[in-house]
Amino acid sequence: MNPNTFPTKGNLILAKNSLALAKQGYDLMDKKRNILIRELMELIDKAENIQSEIDVTFTEAYAALQKANIEMGIRNIEELSSTVPEENSIRIKQRSIMGTEIPLVEFDSISNKPTYSFFNTRVSLDEATNKFKKVKELTLRLSMIENSAYRLATNIKKTQKRANALKNITIPYYTALTRGKRARRIY
Repeated sequence: MNPNTFPTKGNLILAKNSLALAKQGYDLMDKKRNILIRELMELIDKAENIQSEIDVTFTEAYAALQKANIEMGIRNIEELSSTVPEENSIRIKQRSIMGTEIPLVEFDSISNKPTYSFFNTRVSLDEATNKFKKVKELTLRLSMIENSAYRLATNIKKTQKRANALKNITIPYYTALTRGKRARRIY
């Protein structure tokens, strides 16, 4: 029943209860938005650090690979690259921050055991292999953080829209209704 239909005491009590609920909902949405923004800022800082670390490690890895190509020959390196096993240790789980599902990427620690024999190989190949394994780890962490940041940003927008609707439409409507003024719904 629309509380604006009949100006009775029961409808006034319903309107006051709805106003209190709307104010409480707005406070909760505001707190949720602040928590999500704080989480997003932490993720952005982590992403920047990891991105700069990836850039440095990629540069070092390609320099080591270039050195290995020069010392051992590109064809030998290409043949040895076929010994790298397919990655199947990555698992994606979920965790929740204020109702937002955040991906949690788990993977087996990448072993430093080479997949090739030491016969006819050089130290530069070992260095390149280790650097690229580090790049892989960092890339997995960065993808988890960027995906989480995207999901948090999307949820922040939704929360902001809901908080604005409560603040600018619902609360003024019920405030006017409880004060006895003619309330007008705006949609």
